[in-house]
Amino acid sequence: MFTGIIQGIGTVSLLEKKNSIYTYSILSPKNILLDLSIGDSVSNNGCCLTVSKIKKNEITFDLIQETIKLTSFKKTKIGDDINLEKSISLSQGLSGHLMSGHIACTGTILTNDINEYNRKMYINIDNKSKIKYIFYKGYIGIDGISLTVSGIKNFCFCVDLIPETLKRTNLKNKKIGDLVNIEIDSNTQAIVNTVEKQLKKYRKLM
Repeated sequence: MFTGIIQGIGTVSLLEKKNSIYTYSILSPKNILLDLSIGDSVSNNGCCLTVSKIKKNEITFDLIQETIKLTSFKKTKIGDDINLEKSISLSQGLSGHLMSGHIACTGTILTNDINEYNRKMYINIDNKSKIKYIFYKGYIGIDGISLTVSGIKNFCFCVDLIPETLKRTNLKNKKIGDLVNIEIDSNTQAIVNTVEKQLKKYRKLM
């Protein structure tokens, strides 16, 4: 599990495909490498990946085709910045909101409205069926960052990014048309699914 509080930014150093497995490496900051072991889980732009190799300051992960299909990794290039967070332990406090690292779909950045206080980012959700799980003032994960939805219109939603969030994450470099990974809040999804199920039962009784 993760909290959505980014601990560092890595830089993609290797992208390699062997059969159906993609090997992917990043150059990592020192705080991520501290006490990190092969087999540990690390959130990469919100996607939970397992460490397969550590060499000096380079961490390697393996990605299956399903991961590539569902996430922005299909567009990742060498030199890209990646938001990183190590998995939490039960003894740690929770600053953001609980996140699983399971990406629901991607979103496309539509606008980047900047003022002196914050940046308002509008994102179009690529899998339209997921919009029913996104609510005003609800939690959402964007590239592994715990954020609050500040508006919804059709299949588009927006989030407000304060200067500290931009400073600590890769969102400061995102441009219109870029893909971001979206994780839906699991509690919200469970409630919506339960209500829909009960409504179907009720309609059958009518």
